[in-house]
Amino acid sequence: MFQSPRRLCSALLQRDAPGLRRLPAPGLRRLSSPPAAAPRPASPRLLAAASGAVRSCSRTVCSMGTGTSRLYSALAKTLNSSAASQHPEYLVSPDPEHLEPIDPKELLEECRAVLHTRPPRYQRDFVDLRTDCSSTHPPIRVMQWNILAQALGEGKDNFVQCPVEALKWEERKCLILEEILAYQPDILCLQEVDHYFDTFQPLLSRLGYQGTFFPKPWSPCLDVEHNNGPDGCALFFLQNRFKLINSANIRLTAMTLKTNQVAIAQTLECKESGRQFCIAVTHLKARTGWERFRSAQGCDLLQNLQNITQGAKIPLIVCGDFNAEPTEEVYKHFASSSLNLNSAYKLLSADGQSEPPYTTWKIRTSGECRHTLDYIWYSKHALNVRSALDLLTEEQIGPNRLPSFNYPSDHLSLVCDFSFTEESDGLL
Repeated sequence: MFQSPRRLCSALLQRDAPGLRRLPAPGLRRLSSPPAAAPRPASPRLLAAASGAVRSCSRTVCSMGTGTSRLYSALAKTLNSSAASQHPEYLVSPDPEHLEPIDPKELLEECRAVLHTRPPRYQRDFVDLRTDCSSTHPPIRVMQWNILAQALGEGKDNFVQCPVEALKWEERKCLILEEILAYQPDILCLQEVDHYFDTFQPLLSRLGYQGTFFPKPWSPCLDVEHNNGPDGCALFFLQNRFKLINSANIRLTAMTLKTNQVAIAQTLECKESGRQFCIAVTHLKARTGWERFRSAQGCDLLQNLQNITQGAKIPLIVCGDFNAEPTEEVYKHFASSSLNLNSAYKLLSADGQSEPPYTTWKIRTSGECRHTLDYIWYSKHALNVRSALDLLTEEQIGPNRLPSFNYPSDHLSLVCDFSFTEESDGLL
């Protein structure tokens, strides 16, 4: 059972406050999200320990104090930008088995305590997409999310309608964790992660996840003063559900040249069913004018995945911020690939053929940007989408768009539940 080290969670979250209420779910055609435990005020002992433990934090390494050093010794190993470039071991997480687990309900409570002055997060519900109920195994929940690198959000992205206070890491990271904890993914695919070692790996490993991080070779975060190191892609999976068969870190090429964009591809085996599948995460080149470059990167990724899945014998799920609308060539390459892929979020449309109207919505100095850039692709011959998390409405997003006090990123998270088709019984 969990040992509930609430004092340790508070020290990491670095704030103390009363609990936070939640909005009720709207009564639409939706699958309700899993009920969360009602928040309760954190204990005085916990708060005292937390506030005392964090006063001496620096920008790169946080001293957690003697009361937390046993379980959070990994935090002392947080890599700054210069260390990250010199130590290749940052590509794979250390073994967390000797560390005590955290109760996810208590970590969620800690996050809500930190966020007590902010408006509560909006309820999003799952849309039931099942065409049959033949699967005897629990679904595989996959979460895709560009969480917005902290250095970019504060330093380079120019969200002109977003208050500076809404971008404070001490609170924004709690909004990110709250979103993850609310939907409880079995597999978590993240982009723009620049707090892997001091936040996500230490906490998620204690929630039962195994993680891998692959940074961009020339991360733009490093151009920002007081950065926390390079940003990159991160992939987490629950160790009690999956066994890692093999893992590949891929530096994408375009026109035979190595690029600054990366991907992680891992073959996992479901412990319940014994079936294998490949999960991949990527983040392609941004900006208008780079369409051909993105197309080349996508082709390179598809070729790598073709080899890893043995020519589509192994079912595949690909998550990412493609920085490409559905009209771009890279999208068309994925849609027409011999890997037989479909985009899961198309299934939310009336005809099952149209992508959502947006997955990112922000206001920069150059103007308002509303685009569909994020996708979850899957092997349609081997996998069924049982449900998908609905997007925030325009009203919920609000006139100042994203990020905001309600929502920590300029991209919306995508979450899908998958099951294997009967026809995939013969596959690996």
